[in-house]
Amino acid sequence: MSYVVLARKYRPRSFEEMVGQDHVVRALTHALEQGRLHHAYLFTGTRGIGKTTVSRILAKSLNCTGPDGSGGITARPCGVCSACKEIDADRYIDYVELDAASNRSIDEIRDLIERAAYKPTVGRFKVFMIDEAHQLTKDAFNALLKTLEEPPEYLKFVLATTDPEKMLPTVLSRCLQFNLRPMAPQTVAEHLQRVLEAEAVPVEAGALRLLARAARGSMRDGLSLTDQAIAYGGGKLEEVAVRAMLGTVDRRHAQRLVQALAARDGRAVLAECDALRAQGLSAAGTLEELARLLQHMAVEQAVPGALDETDPEAEAARQLAGLLAADETQLLYSICLQGRAELSLAPDEYAGLVMVLLRFMAFPSEGGVPRRAGDMPREAATSAAVPGPASAAPRAAVPTSAPLLARSAERAATPAVAPPQVTAVPPARPASTVAAAVPASAPAQGLRAAETAPPPWLDDVPPEDEDQQLVAQALASPAPVANPAPVAPAASAPAASAPRPAVAALPLAVQRTPLGGRWYEVVAAMVEAGSIAALARELAMQAELREILQADATETWRLTVERDSLRTANHADKLLAALRAVTGQAGLQLDLVAGVAQDSPARRDAEAAALRQQEAEQTIQGDPLVQTMLSQFRTARIVPGSIKPV
Repeated sequence: MSYVVLARKYRPRSFEEMVGQDHVVRALTHALEQGRLHHAYLFTGTRGIGKTTVSRILAKSLNCTGPDGSGGITARPCGVCSACKEIDADRYIDYVELDAASNRSIDEIRDLIERAAYKPTVGRFKVFMIDEAHQLTKDAFNALLKTLEEPPEYLKFVLATTDPEKMLPTVLSRCLQFNLRPMAPQTVAEHLQRVLEAEAVPVEAGALRLLARAARGSMRDGLSLTDQAIAYGGGKLEEVAVRAMLGTVDRRHAQRLVQALAARDGRAVLAECDALRAQGLSAAGTLEELARLLQHMAVEQAVPGALDETDPEAEAARQLAGLLAADETQLLYSICLQGRAELSLAPDEYAGLVMVLLRFMAFPSEGGVPRRAGDMPREAATSAAVPGPASAAPRAAVPTSAPLLARSAERAATPAVAPPQVTAVPPARPASTVAAAVPASAPAQGLRAAETAPPPWLDDVPPEDEDQQLVAQALASPAPVANPAPVAPAASAPAASAPRPAVAALPLAVQRTPLGGRWYEVVAAMVEAGSIAALARELAMQAELREILQADATETWRLTVERDSLRTANHADKLLAALRAVTGQAGLQLDLVAGVAQDSPARRDAEAAALRQQEAEQTIQGDPLVQTMLSQFRTARIVPGSIKPV
């Protein structure tokens, strides 16, 4: 006797044997038991999930006569009567299957309609099953419409399609539609386990998991792959052999890539891609496995402990979840998904893989600056444990435009301080606290990084106000630092407590000039009068008055502006009109030149904001009540970013 493939040998013969389609089975079972039968059914869904199987079981239910030949319509066909046996063997004369992929024209449909005029030969109902019905031509559909809407009482139509969107609305409205869903990998694995036990084939759990994933929701594909794996493995299923057969990338490759990308270690990324090429592993498979790992990491980040405890790969995802911020995980996941579609466009797939991975490194890290190999200690990226403070990247404020100068007078006053947030770090994660990682004697740069790193008890860094953004703008400027203020010492604490982060002094970035002071006052007057707005105001804020040229009775003010987008005639004309109005000089002219502004109103505001923030932080650090709380509670910390001048 010839060998029967597993997909045919273990095809369900009754609704009870159907796997993963309980919603369809339940509806059809109740309809058959209550006699509420529709004249046309439409089964939709991807390939290999049971559309044709459900059609055959439905045909047996309608025509089953029972073991003694006296049965009627039933939801549980006996499987032993002539109707059940012949339908299973695909030779029942009153059950017709038409493949619309190869019989799609109006002629085949006319022939089917002619056959519908005759009553069943041996059965209770005639059942016409049209597979891949969406491939019928429009004329064929139109010819079928009348019969499909009002068929004879002995005729039932069953249509199956993988693409219901291509079906005519007039056909869909005449059918009772059931959508068969792709099966979960766990469901496929459980069914394959039962099949392999029945076949007495030894199988490793890892091999079964790989086959279930490769099936992609299709039970028929899963059984076909199992057949192939049995032949490949010589009668047994081992994980190594199944992985080699499927070309599946080992999860450890994806883990190493995540570690290298989290560290922005381009050299390690290239080395891993070279290793994949040397082993002949698929670039598309690598991105697929990487996306699967990132999905598990995202679940762990959003809902800690939600991953399946029985999955041996879940532990690695938990450990890696701390290497990337949640937004970085989502970004890398999207890059992997989009990158798979681009591999075919690359010179070769490995070059495409490299470019997809390097694309993530082109985005700024949590510190706001793209990191290069060596910027982060390799131990922080390659360690399999949950990363400590060495892997926490500092955040920096994004430079933005300066605020209105109407607030200048407020900044000159003695700063008030918003109440700080003092929190206790959970004892279970002391290694993750930022303050514990920075000794009191650390240099100012390290302290600033420690203060701005996201604390583990927050979902994200608190939103930065306008003043903090101005500070970052001043710090990002290429202007030289003048008169840097000394670093304030760390707050005293008992010897038993962890080191406290000291307040880092912020450098003053303005080289003040007399003309700069005059320009500041003029711009403040224009802002207060409301005579400049939008980009004209931005031009005034970012400009520096370098010199005033006198020619006859005309003054020309020469402004240095760095941004090309601000040095346009339109913005200059608006600024000039406001300037003439506030100074009363009708003949005043402007000359905009390219260059870096060292003493602009924006820089002065940023300097004032920096000093104000520094004084506020020093005030809080020296507050006796705060010091008392920090000394009494060993794990207490001042939440970075919670101190705000008000």
